[in-house]
Amino acid sequence: MCGIFAIFSKNGQPLAPKVYHGSVHTLREIAYRQSGKQRHRGPDDTGVKVVPEHGVVLIHERLAVIGVHTGHQPMISESGDILVVANGEIYNYLEQSAEIAKKRGHYKPKSDCNVIVELYEEYGEQLLEYITGMYAFVLYDKRTKNILIARDPFGIIPMYIGEDADGNVWVASEMKCLVDFCPKLELFTPGELRVGPANNLQRKRYFTEQWIEHIPTQEVDLSLLRAKFESAVRSHLQCDVPFGALLSGGVDSSLVASIATRLRRERDPDYRLKTFSVGLRNAPDFKAAQLVANYIGSEHTEIVFEIADALDGIRDIIYHLETYDVTTVRCSLPMLLLARYIKSTGIKMILSGEGADEIFGGYLYFFKAPNREEFHRELVKRVEQINVSDCLRANKVTMAKGLELRVPFLDTAFVNYVMSVRPEDKMPGDLNCLGNQQKYRIEKHILRAAFAANYLPNEVLWRQKEQFSDGVGYDWIDSIRRVATSHITDAQFATASERFPINTPTTKEAYYYRTIFEELFPGEAAAQTVTRWVPRLDWGCPEDPSGRAQTVHQVHGCGAGA
Repeated sequence: MCGIFAIFSKNGQPLAPKVYHGSVHTLREIAYRQSGKQRHRGPDDTGVKVVPEHGVVLIHERLAVIGVHTGHQPMISESGDILVVANGEIYNYLEQSAEIAKKRGHYKPKSDCNVIVELYEEYGEQLLEYITGMYAFVLYDKRTKNILIARDPFGIIPMYIGEDADGNVWVASEMKCLVDFCPKLELFTPGELRVGPANNLQRKRYFTEQWIEHIPTQEVDLSLLRAKFESAVRSHLQCDVPFGALLSGGVDSSLVASIATRLRRERDPDYRLKTFSVGLRNAPDFKAAQLVANYIGSEHTEIVFEIADALDGIRDIIYHLETYDVTTVRCSLPMLLLARYIKSTGIKMILSGEGADEIFGGYLYFFKAPNREEFHRELVKRVEQINVSDCLRANKVTMAKGLELRVPFLDTAFVNYVMSVRPEDKMPGDLNCLGNQQKYRIEKHILRAAFAANYLPNEVLWRQKEQFSDGVGYDWIDSIRRVATSHITDAQFATASERFPINTPTTKEAYYYRTIFEELFPGEAAAQTVTRWVPRLDWGCPEDPSGRAQTVHQVHGCGAGA
């Protein structure tokens, strides 16, 4: 994991020095300075490669997780013609390395992302058909002056692209590197690539699956679902540094921790995973997380925070997140405190449970879905937008402290399988459950049913969904809402639509976050990179994104079919 940064001259010619803050800066100096705004993403190493005759610079801010001593970037091909900076993890790099070695006689990658270079030499832009993982990368071919930029199918890894006043192309992992120079900027679309010279980049969609456009009809196979998820977790365990797992006590993170422990004990029967929870004193998550920790035998730590300490970080968290979305801000403050603690223990990689709610329909407002078609379409929407909500939060909060977070539920093959399961198997509520007559089916039922045999204690396996910002302690949301609201007067809020015509805030809390965002990231282009997370209002759901606001919350308790 890391931060990547690049500038490409629009015509492939040298770029003249610029006056910035009263002094003249070379291309390298400007690039190094701007990439420095995301250097928290890569505390281990900074690599710079300039091609002055082409007006090109690539920078890599590295957090070393795989190939610790050999994975320096930018990566350069043996010929010296192909340059790459990549952010993320290629989980099938060993398989691809073996195929490359067959063709070349010998090949040993310096890191997981190294295979991107050789696969480009072999397949060009079709290399994306051969890699799986979480990634965003920028490649430059000096022979043709062509650029290839790509982002993983679900946007687990952030990336922004912009254009300065002269038409030059800028790319960075975080928007803060671009806003000073790019009046045009946007969030790079997941599952997309752009290829060609800087003045004629062509957009192409490389991730296309049937479930995106069509309602699936395939019945769930619980054994296959279980096998595919265990395979996803196994692939996410590749790591050359100490790692652990977040453990909220919800079914998603608990399953990840349980499976990771089982897989590690295949090699070491005495292995104990390090797990971590965060919350206010007596938070709902703590009891459930401790049950899981005892069940799987993990080395568990609870991080208790005070409301005042978390509230101190509102401005900092908006700076790191680069969003003003209410849900994301609420969730991220406790997570930032957690990430800081985990990094202080020497851990550099953490496993987490993001993604399950999007592909299984785990949010409580899904109980309001009127029919199977609408249920599935909402799943697709949530998957397509996870890059601006949960993935954005999970990545940027942990990387603010130089900690890599991995999400096995968003393994591409696993997502494709679950999203290809017919919606009636996933819908919660008063339905017949997989042939068993039940009055009630809990959310994410098929996930829970697939792992019903000795993976988790029943109290957790069948525990109702708690959104992270609720599970850390119900006083948290009430407090942050109250404090944020107190900063905005009625007179200020009355001007909301005039001051913020794009994504107009509908509460004083949202208005307060928006004013901080505008100060940090001025301009319409920055504001348009944000998508608000709200339940389906046309399904009769309340606008407040908290799970507690949904009528089904705690109505049915936590039992299977209760």
